[in-house]
Amino acid sequence: MISLKNIVAKFFAFVVVSNIKRSYGRAAKIQAKTLNSLLKTAKKTKFGLDHSFDKINSLEDYAQKVPVRDYEGIKKYIDEIKGGSNDILWPGKPKYLAKTSGTTSGAKHIPITNESMPNHILSSRNALLFYIYETGDTSFLDGKTIFLQGSPVLEKINGILSGRLSGIVAHHIPSYLRKNNLPTVKTNSIVDWEEKVNEICNETINENMTVIGGIPSWVQMYFEKLLIKSKKKNIGELFKNLKLYVHGGVNFSPYEKIFDKLIVKKINKIEYYPASEGFFAYQNSQKNKSLLLQYNSGIFYEFIKTEEFDQRNYVRYNISNVETGIDYILIVSSNAGLWAYNTGDTVKFTSLNPPKILVTGRYKHFISAFGEHVISEEVEQSLSDVCKIKNLNVLEFTVAPEINPKKGLPFHEWWIEFDSPEIELKEIEEILDLKIQERNIYYKDLVRGKILKNLEIRCVKKGGFNKHMKSLGKFGGQNKIPKLSNNRNFVKGLKSQIN
Repeated sequence: MISLKNIVAKFFAFVVVSNIKRSYGRAAKIQAKTLNSLLKTAKKTKFGLDHSFDKINSLEDYAQKVPVRDYEGIKKYIDEIKGGSNDILWPGKPKYLAKTSGTTSGAKHIPITNESMPNHILSSRNALLFYIYETGDTSFLDGKTIFLQGSPVLEKINGILSGRLSGIVAHHIPSYLRKNNLPTVKTNSIVDWEEKVNEICNETINENMTVIGGIPSWVQMYFEKLLIKSKKKNIGELFKNLKLYVHGGVNFSPYEKIFDKLIVKKINKIEYYPASEGFFAYQNSQKNKSLLLQYNSGIFYEFIKTEEFDQRNYVRYNISNVETGIDYILIVSSNAGLWAYNTGDTVKFTSLNPPKILVTGRYKHFISAFGEHVISEEVEQSLSDVCKIKNLNVLEFTVAPEINPKKGLPFHEWWIEFDSPEIELKEIEEILDLKIQERNIYYKDLVRGKILKNLEIRCVKKGGFNKHMKSLGKFGGQNKIPKLSNNRNFVKGLKSQIN
């Protein structure tokens, strides 16, 4: 017998999804209206006054008066907010500062306002409503839900609450969902990740889990511990009614075979595209993996062709004039107080009506196989520090994640061509790992939480990188050795060049 809750859920899904679908053909108009509203609201802020918002009457005006910036470009405004000033990027003060990593100056603090918070909450909700609308399946509402996330414990920066995005969102779970949501606040607040996962296992092992969400590496660890504790053969056997896995933040492809082996039974998956800067898109159909862009949630999007970005005479496209099949860098302006902000993400449109995208990567090299987002600057500076401490010369290097080692935990694998064969490898590995941890809080959390083990170095023969590049037909000219990659494509052929 279908419960009243399930009937209401189906009706609600029909209403919400139908409204969204009716707006598909008006996406460009909605986006133009969004920008006008953002500019009008923020014209008396410090940023609005600095950039003459009151004189912007067109997209061309906006592009001329508000240049594209990354976090370093807006940091002075963020510092003023952290110092206690009002009306800087958005009227008043932000409700939260979402803490994340990935800049040359350390941790980022991205503002979240009362106006921008619904974007994070409703986008997540609407993805599930699309699932109900398409499949007619509401049975997952009868069981328990868990999203493996950061601690909800927040600190204050001059009266503004600050913490990880997932921890902030945890405070906004609707009351009607809380009774089915795990883990408990007490367990979710545990700092040590391994301890936290153990306790989550204890809380969920005997529950009717129907929805599980989280970054793949975290969920993988959770599943593996569950199987040890339960002595079950697979997760499908343990959670017989498991219906959905919700994921986002990193590329799921490398984990697909691992999850199939762990779960065994067929379940549906929904991909989210969340970030501290906004919840940009979600998978709205099980029939394809494209993500519906959130064009009506307080965010105005611009797109720059990746091939043009370094030329500095690039065109700033919007939803009205993008094309499918082209890699664009995603630029956002929002009611969180971000203005022509370069997310660093690259996306490709698969559909224009409705606007749907695939996330294709990052504009700059990075490693984020586990959600750590280690960037080039962090890698290069850490290695430079080690060279100074140990009086070493490095001829070449590259870094790649080892997701599926034959033994033990995953790790970052460094391939280094030293000038001298006489090196204290173990000590160098230890120092280098600590330097990376100092610069990247997510990497530190993953190592301390035993999701990753400490990095390992492979010593490449003298001239080994050159030989490898020759074998690829990429030696000399404009060809460069990638300092780090989010996959193992480049390092596959390096094995023959190890000392």
